Amino acid sequence: MNQIGEHHAVVGAGLIGGIWALMLAQRGNKVTLYDRRPDPRKQNNDVGRSINLALSDRGWKAMAKAGVDGVVREIALPVKGRMMHDHAGNQFFQQYGNDDQFIYSVSRGRLNMLLVEEAEKHPLVEVKFDHPCAGYSLVENGVEVKFKDGRSIQHDRLFGTDGIYSAVRGTMVRNDRFDYTQKYIPHGYKEILMKPNNDGDYRIAENGLHIWPRGQFMFMALPNPGGSFTCTLFAPYEGPESFENIKTDEDVLKFYNKHFPDAVEMLPNLIEDWNENPVSSMCTVKCFPWNDGGRVALLGDSAHAIVPFYGQGMNSGFEDCTVLSELMDKLPENAGNDEWVKMMRNYSELRKPAADAILDLALHNYIVMRDKTGDPKYQLQKKIEARIASRHPDKWKPLYTLVTFSHTPYNEAWDRGEMQQAVMNEVMTIENIEGVWEEDSTIDFAIETLERYLSDASSMSRPSPLLSVDV
Repeated sequence: MNQIGEHHAVVGAGLIGGIWALMLAQRGNKVTLYDRRPDPRKQNNDVGRSINLALSDRGWKAMAKAGVDGVVREIALPVKGRMMHDHAGNQFFQQYGNDDQFIYSVSRGRLNMLLVEEAEKHPLVEVKFDHPCAGYSLVENGVEVKFKDGRSIQHDRLFGTDGIYSAVRGTMVRNDRFDYTQKYIPHGYKEILMKPNNDGDYRIAENGLHIWPRGQFMFMALPNPGGSFTCTLFAPYEGPESFENIKTDEDVLKFYNKHFPDAVEMLPNLIEDWNENPVSSMCTVKCFPWNDGGRVALLGDSAHAIVPFYGQGMNSGFEDCTVLSELMDKLPENAGNDEWVKMMRNYSELRKPAADAILDLALHNYIVMRDKTGDPKYQLQKKIEARIASRHPDKWKPLYTLVTFSHTPYNEAWDRGEMQQAVMNEVMTIENIEGVWEEDSTIDFAIETLERYLSDASSMSRPSPLLSVDV
């Protein structure tokens, strides 16, 4: 059991900060949760207008550990798979996993406020908004958290959950031997709300993540409670088909009628939302280490910001909380700082490879979603993989299943996914694969090929066709 009765600071009252403050308090520690923003409950903000989040197994594990999974389920909608929309308006359903496996669509704003309020209910948690952090200083037996108004408040330990532009990480960047990279991808996003129909019901199937894949860009829709969908256009900033070339209301209608004609009639507020909602950027962050001795640690986007195309940004941050909490469980009672240093170093070393892997996987999945999901050959491959997995669940788990419906470290899932893709590259070369894909001989060939790779894993180089991360 870890040291009891310390006073910890958590900087950043976002999704990760809310649940981590609660987890710390449940261990018997006093916690102050700071955030730079005003209290959103006093701002009358529309918390539902944000890219919806996809909550999956890794996130649910943290919810259960913190004891909030029940209340979170009340605002989460199950999503069974992808619903692809082609140019002609035809729809094709691609199930994510087996019949018991779902992702859950949740509003970022609603979930954020729920987690912060659940933390605030705990008698050992105090939430302080309007406290913009300016960094920290290590002091004897603690850490001073600095604020932009000049104040400093001493705590026993500091946990940075303050997101992609983390002030806590800003101090760590100035440390010796701290690696840090930040990169914007050349694509942005804009949100459009698909309102319910006149009967108050959903205009399209509510149990799917709807995608209109169009090569270099795509339109996407995730359901909300109450019959609406949060829709998002992901597209390049510059180029022939890009945000820079959609300037007028006429341009907007021309673009949507050309590429998403079946969606236009379901978006009566398209022009209004287009003009009101900004084009937002997407940025990635890698850094190491995630700790400063035994006094400071980073979790979530502060340590590893990624793009949203695998639905794992939030889930990977929640998994940080689970892993760090489990490591703290192993600390002896009244652990000294030397033991905290070892534990936090272990946390950094465990999570860094996984975070790098899910970043690359998310970049790759953008290509899959916008370019490949509508390709008949890709769709056939997914059918074959699903058939292999159903026949041999002990030997074959699709990459998406390993990432979304398991707790396998992301880097290990990536390695297994690449091996299975190499197998599928051979399967797809079988003569007349379109006609024989359901035959037992095809499934047997796939398993025999996989076992051959597994028996000589040292001979496997990474098969480059799977994970090119250029977007």
